[in-house]
Amino acid sequence: MSVLEALIEQTVNGLGYELADLEISNRGKMLRIFIENSLEKASVGITLEDCTRVTRQLQRVLPVEGIDFDCLEVSSPGLDRKLKKAADFRRFSGHQIEVRLRVLVDGRRRVVGTLRGIDGEQVALDFDGGQLVFDLSNLERARLVPKL
Repeated sequence: MSVLEALIEQTVNGLGYELADLEISNRGKMLRIFIENSLEKASVGITLEDCTRVTRQLQRVLPVEGIDFDCLEVSSPGLDRKLKKAADFRRFSGHQIEVRLRVLVDGRRRVVGTLRGIDGEQVALDFDGGQLVFDLSNLERARLVPKL
């Protein structure tokens, strides 16, 4: 975790939210921060007021810490949010996800199925052809499949 990510996560957590994702582009000048509610308030979505609150706080904190940026965006991770950390896989156990792996596992690199959970660094996923278990380190990308 970078110093910037740790600072943003600490600030977001201090306001009662969780950092879902952070994207840095344009040579570090563009910061996109995706927040979600803590597990206690997980059933409540992120509102415009939540994003405004986090934006205002980060606009104060980042310059004080010497972080130079041109553009700051704060939003919800959306219905098809990325799953990156072990905590994400625990939180969304039982949900449909799409996974793309770096290295084939059981002849598969891309799978859509139901997340069964994570045990240590081993992620279990049920799909039409059975069950797939892979190491979190083999994960290239994972996203929730939106229910519309």
